[in-house]
Amino acid sequence: MNEFILKIFSDQSLIYALLASFLACIASSTIGSYVVIKKISSITGSISHSILGGIGIILYLNYKYNLSYNPIWGAFIFAFLAALILGFMHIKYRQKEDAIIAAIWSTGMGIGVIFISYLPTPSADFIHFLFGDIFSLTKTSLYTLSIFDILILGSIFLFYKKFLLISLDEESAKLQKININIFYFFLLTLISLSIVVLVQMVGIVLLIAILTIPPSIANIFKKKLSSVMLLSLFLSLLFFILGIFISYKSFLPSGAVIAIICSIFYLLVIILKKKTLTS
Repeated sequence: MNEFILKIFSDQSLIYALLASFLACIASSTIGSYVVIKKISSITGSISHSILGGIGIILYLNYKYNLSYNPIWGAFIFAFLAALILGFMHIKYRQKEDAIIAAIWSTGMGIGVIFISYLPTPSADFIHFLFGDIFSLTKTSLYTLSIFDILILGSIFLFYKKFLLISLDEESAKLQKININIFYFFLLTLISLSIVVLVQMVGIVLLIAILTIPPSIANIFKKKLSSVMLLSLFLSLLFFILGIFISYKSFLPSGAVIAIICSIFYLLVIILKKKTLTS
């Protein structure tokens, strides 16, 4: 443990990993809290997996035309498009929402796999985005995460009550003449930003666990949304730091370790809560 603490001040990859964790936890704890209370985890999962299409296209264009575009922008474009489509379909065809979610999910991943198949060898970037690697982040990654965090926090600060109303009580929101559709689209856009923030660290496969499990645990103990967000931030940081420590010492994939820690804590909380209620 002492060696790990000393490394924090000398190992640049570890420093960047810890800073990125803090930035990612800000985004995931705030937006994840809305995802949990509005019960739209399946929509979030669909958006997160659809971004593989944008990543695959950028990687293919980079290879085919000798370009150097960052695949993260392809991820953001696909996440934003998926959010718009899902938002529109949710409003117009709510009774068929499950099928639409599955279609967006599989289509995005299918497009990504097709474009990746044109590459001569499996791309390291592709593996990175699929499973995440928190130790490979650069200073540019931290700047990008910071910008996205500012956008997310600024939006939450300005429209906190409106997002809360459309998440908990749409009828009250209508009575207060809040345009539910616009703010629902806006919330999905912020979810898209959060997904792009997290995907570099934990990957597409494990992202949904990081975004939803800490707020779900926090929601068990706290009912006020702001309290859920704060407790979720603390839990997310705890899970990330533990995951970074274990993966750094054991050379295990960081995203997988963090996701497993989240799941273990969630199961323990559920078991302990059940025992408390039955005793």
